[in-house]
Amino acid sequence: MTSRQPARRSLQTRLALAYAAGIYAAGVLVVVFVDVPLASIEATVPQGRPSPSAITETGPGISLPQLLIGSAAALVVLIPVALALGWYVAGRFLHPLRAITATAQSISAGNLHRRLDLGRPADELTELGHTLDDLFARLEASFDAQRHFVANASHELRTPLAGLRTLLEVALADPDADAGTLRSVCQEALALGGHQERLVQALLALASSERGVTRWDTLDLAHVVEGVLASRRGQAARRGVDLTGHLTPAVTAGDPGLIESLVANLIDNAVRHNHADGHVQVTTRTSGTQAILTVTNSGPVIPGDQLQRLFQPFQRLAPERHGHRDGYGLGLAIVNAVTQAHHATLTTRARHEGGLSITVRFASHP
Repeated sequence: MTSRQPARRSLQTRLALAYAAGIYAAGVLVVVFVDVPLASIEATVPQGRPSPSAITETGPGISLPQLLIGSAAALVVLIPVALALGWYVAGRFLHPLRAITATAQSISAGNLHRRLDLGRPADELTELGHTLDDLFARLEASFDAQRHFVANASHELRTPLAGLRTLLEVALADPDADAGTLRSVCQEALALGGHQERLVQALLALASSERGVTRWDTLDLAHVVEGVLASRRGQAARRGVDLTGHLTPAVTAGDPGLIESLVANLIDNAVRHNHADGHVQVTTRTSGTQAILTVTNSGPVIPGDQLQRLFQPFQRLAPERHGHRDGYGLGLAIVNAVTQAHHATLTTRARHEGGLSITVRFASHP
């Protein structure tokens, strides 16, 4: 036995009834507080020729029964008028809400690019529409980041996994393999596993950056850069690269984890793609309402028309940049994603003497 659900009234019907009740109540109040007092007013009728000293008599005014009958008839006519007005006003107010509902129902994982774009006038419903547009934008960024992560992971992990399997199969198929050979194979397998682990971490960082900013905290770029420089000085010294910083306070707002990832990838990229006796200089400063981070490094000469490729995943240009097993071609892609997530501006310049100069401009109060 199925339970019967009560009939559901539409929101427009309920609003129309509420508006009609308000209009009708206003009509009743007019009758009570205006017409009834008028019925008690007595008209003054002069007798004979009017004169300043003439004696006057009072005659009956509008009769109360006549006034009440006329008012009752007016109230009866007011009922359909109030309902019609209430229905029209409710429909006008609910039109943006219907547009929101229709668009939200048509949006799915495949067409998250659609937006409501209610525009003006600015009211509670258009504010709701803007909030939903922001929500759809964040959902689209999350879905895109997920798709990119899956595609990149499947593409980049296929080769090292195949290499690891081949390495183990060759070792197991060798009947003359001794303990030293197997130990060497195990060490190579561990190295490949570490490489894959770092690659997955880089892919996760890229996916988190593309997902967008979920928290906004006030931070000083100088403090973030100072911490990253302290952790990278040993790596730079081993490569023979001089790592320096000229840091002045540069306060901005954003996700501290993502901004630290941006700084770390910029410095790692500058140190990794450098040459012996090279240099990396990191500066932070403010200019007007912007907090500015600049990383300048020496290195191979890069054609200016190839700069944009560096910010795409797994893109490497010069032959000198291929031989590094600790690089994955994701560092500058992460930098680009974090910059876009914070609505910052990224500027890249190829230096004539070699290397890059990369500047990120954050708004002080985004």
